Amino acid sequence: MKRMPLTLAGAERLRMELKRLKSEDRPRVIQAIAEARSHGDLSENAEYHAAREQQSFIEGRIKDLEAHLSNSEIIDVSRLSTGGKVVFGATLDLEDQDSGVSVVYQIVGEAEADIGRGLISVTSPIARALVGKSEGDVVDVAAPSGIRSYEIVAVRYV
Repeated sequence: MKRMPLTLAGAERLRMELKRLKSEDRPRVIQAIAEARSHGDLSENAEYHAAREQQSFIEGRIKDLEAHLSNSEIIDVSRLSTGGKVVFGATLDLEDQDSGVSVVYQIVGEAEADIGRGLISVTSPIARALVGKSEGDVVDVAAPSGIRSYEIVAVRYV
């Protein structure tokens, strides 16, 4: 299996989520199942079925996290020296050339991507267009709304 890149911070977030699922969420849902069982007839017990569904979700997420962590290559972004080029882990200040709006993105692994937090997957169209470019370059990106042009204002490795 191909090893997937993961930032040091991303790996830590995934480890913390895994720890919470195992030490807090899993025991809580097991307790909820036991309590619902004590209410008798399971076939019509909505609490029992809801708790079992939640348990299934938690166990699935635990397996996903364990797989991501065991199949990842953790990269310490602060140790990169790339001569100002955009690479995995770089944090970018971009300016939309059409609207003038500034955005900040960090290029991260698929498992840690979260556009709401400015974390974009290295496999996303925008990241693929940016990788290898340098500060001052203007990059055209195929977005759902059409071609967008971004100027790379700054490249940081934090």
